[in-house]
Amino acid sequence: MAIPCAISGLSGETLSDDGGGQLADQLQAVDWDCAWLTALAARSRQWQQALQLGAPAWRSEMNAQARAMQLATEARPADSNGAPALQSSPLHFIKQDELPVGTAYEAHIAASGAVPTRANLHDFFNAAIWFLFPAIKAALNARQADQIALHGIQATRGGVRDALTVFDENAVLFVCADNALAEALRNFDWHTLFLARRSAWGRLCEVHSFGHALLEKLLMPYKAITAHAWIVEVTPDYFAWPEMQQRAYLDRVVAKQIVSLRTPRDFAPLPVLGIPGWCADNPEPAFYADSQVFRSRRRNT
Repeated sequence: MAIPCAISGLSGETLSDDGGGQLADQLQAVDWDCAWLTALAARSRQWQQALQLGAPAWRSEMNAQARAMQLATEARPADSNGAPALQSSPLHFIKQDELPVGTAYEAHIAASGAVPTRANLHDFFNAAIWFLFPAIKAALNARQADQIALHGIQATRGGVRDALTVFDENAVLFVCADNALAEALRNFDWHTLFLARRSAWGRLCEVHSFGHALLEKLLMPYKAITAHAWIVEVTPDYFAWPEMQQRAYLDRVVAKQIVSLRTPRDFAPLPVLGIPGWCADNPEPAFYADSQVFRSRRRNT
């Protein structure tokens, strides 16, 4: 099956915080023309150059860009459920070992704006999404901090924190101006979504990558990779807007929707290599006949 690999020679090793040069070398092998990476390409290439000088130079470059874009965490008043007020802080990136011992990652970001960042692919994509969808990332972080403040760090996260983590790590935004397509996704009707209504892609629906773990996984893609799709309803004129206007709209609207997250069941599973343009083999109907990937919906789902 001709699934294009976005990176070659990936070892899977975790790089140290000082591994900027190694990370730069790995990124040199990335095909930024892959459909799921094109929105990240320009900034990522800039970061690759900084990484050649080491991880500190990369963080310095990111921090300069964050200041220029005025990226910040979300401010929030105290609420009736007991979540404390949050002050907005300028977003900046720090070494992982600057995270105070015993402090939760999400709570630290919400309180200080400082994002602990290692020189590895996972954290590279996490940082990149902060720049692509800053309001959504800030809203997810604020809600995580609320949940930690209310319930502390426990052995299990609970439904809300699970949903927030799933969004952050593995989500895509399924943007749709035709409810029949959204229903096809919800009902696992892959024939309608990917074949019968294939011409609707780019005109009435599209997908935006979000989850940074998903992006890391897609560097070595395989057919069964499945994202958690968050459905965003839009009007048909959305698809005529410039790309930057589309992204700003999604960032603003979805950030407001984060408060409604309750459980991972709020998402629809989406095998991403079925998306038109994401795999060279998927124009063929036989591609979707694999019931181990393109599963039918269970009756009790």
